[in-house]
Amino acid sequence: MSLLDLAPVVPVVVIEDAGTAVPLARALVAGGLPAIEITLRTSAAVDAIRRIAAEVPEAVVGAGTVRTPGDVAAALDAGARFLVSPGTTPSLLTAMVAAGVPYLPGVATATEAMTLAERGVREMKFFPAEAAGGVGYLKALSGPLPDVRFCPTGGITPANARSYLSLSNVGCVGGSWITPAVLLAAGDYARIEKLATEAAGLRTSP
Repeated sequence: MSLLDLAPVVPVVVIEDAGTAVPLARALVAGGLPAIEITLRTSAAVDAIRRIAAEVPEAVVGAGTVRTPGDVAAALDAGARFLVSPGTTPSLLTAMVAAGVPYLPGVATATEAMTLAERGVREMKFFPAEAAGGVGYLKALSGPLPDVRFCPTGGITPANARSYLSLSNVGCVGGSWITPAVLLAAGDYARIEKLATEAAGLRTSP
């Protein structure tokens, strides 16, 4: 199964304390969101990936904000099962292709998407989604690029997520609203699980 089909929402998580990683992952999985993107924006991120990979096997943990081949190597060593980048450079794409795990290289324009499609990539991250044109832009891309699917991320909220998910070329969305810093700091995993449950129902709920 494609990464884009695991759940309607992939939580985009910033981990400040690796000690929160395992209970967080368990809450997200319990809420119906098995794919978890841990962004490489903090010093705790790689350790968080390693802990989730070792202790929460039912989670599909991946690395986000992957910017260099070195990031790819560090993420794989920690046990990441997928990779997500905010943009794409030739060297980064080469490393992601060679990684042997699913990857979502970032694009923001038709030209960038076409360039990746020439390399055989058919699943991409659309970032920053709202700033780059949002639902209207992605809908416009579906005509000339019918074989490309996206995971839009950046500015996605419970209020607009369903509009993205209704598009034929969107498999899932990435969102940070499910794991706000205030809930992580408070250890309120019950609330996080509730937010995950609500997000998991976005594709089917009216």
